[in-house]
Amino acid sequence: MAERMAIGVGPSKLDMAYETFGDPAWPPVLLIMGGGAQMINWPEPFCAELVERGLYVIRFDNRDVGRSTYMSDAPKPDIGAAMAGDLSAVSYNLSDMAADAVGLLDALGIASAHVVGASMGGMIAQTIAIEYPGRVRSLTSMMSTTGNPEVGQSDPKAFGEPGGLPSNRDEYIAWRLESARALRSPGYEFDEAAAIENAGLAYDRGFDFDAMMRHMLAVLGSGDRTARLREVRVPTLVMHGTADLVFDVSGGRATAAAVPGARLVIFAGMAHSLPRELWPAYADRIADLVSGVDGEPATRSGMRGYPLTRKRDA
Repeated sequence: MAERMAIGVGPSKLDMAYETFGDPAWPPVLLIMGGGAQMINWPEPFCAELVERGLYVIRFDNRDVGRSTYMSDAPKPDIGAAMAGDLSAVSYNLSDMAADAVGLLDALGIASAHVVGASMGGMIAQTIAIEYPGRVRSLTSMMSTTGNPEVGQSDPKAFGEPGGLPSNRDEYIAWRLESARALRSPGYEFDEAAAIENAGLAYDRGFDFDAMMRHMLAVLGSGDRTARLREVRVPTLVMHGTADLVFDVSGGRATAAAVPGARLVIFAGMAHSLPRELWPAYADRIADLVSGVDGEPATRSGMRGYPLTRKRDA
């Protein structure tokens, strides 16, 4: 892959892997993925949908996933203790991860961007809009929630049956495939071949179970954003599915209710995944939000079929 590495990013001075698609002169869209998930979970064909609509797309690995810096010196994560109120093992929070993302924009020379986040990435995107309002042109929060424990509750079925951790590549792929099946959107076709390919690539790029747990602790340690979301003044789009077991659709509804003027789009049959059939719909809504801020791109007419171009290493 034509990935690049930004060195010494943000206050934590991390190394962050990223990739860009499209023309840097177009409106920038920063894609932020969720807990334990790498930038490759924003599929290239979905990035192409955004490029076809005249958008400059940036995807990246959060800290503790893929090829970005792992916080290997952090305390051993203890999810049970955190859920009981003991946050002593929380080594960073969503504000730290938001600062990472803003640091990447700094490294790329981008003053402000349209920020799109899925799941925990939606929480990070919300946090950027709250804490760095001047860096956000618009906010899109997908299959996420506000941090209020009374909304966006998780169904235990989303996490599958408990079992041992994978110890090799084949076991990891099988483990990830079981998870993908549990999170599949019942209203849409499940692409098993794509799930297997993505899992193998994720293993090859980097995997650390403790790092996944540190992401969960970051969420648990960040609290309820509802009151601060009421301060957000950028155009906001919230997308959620009716079949989401990780964050019940009430989390999306609460997010849209908290942000003044936010638009809520609910997809029937969508769970905690990005089904291929909905990629054009997601891209259309994101592009419409962007055009409401930046105007209709002069390049958008006839963009269908535009080649997916990446910014490659110099």
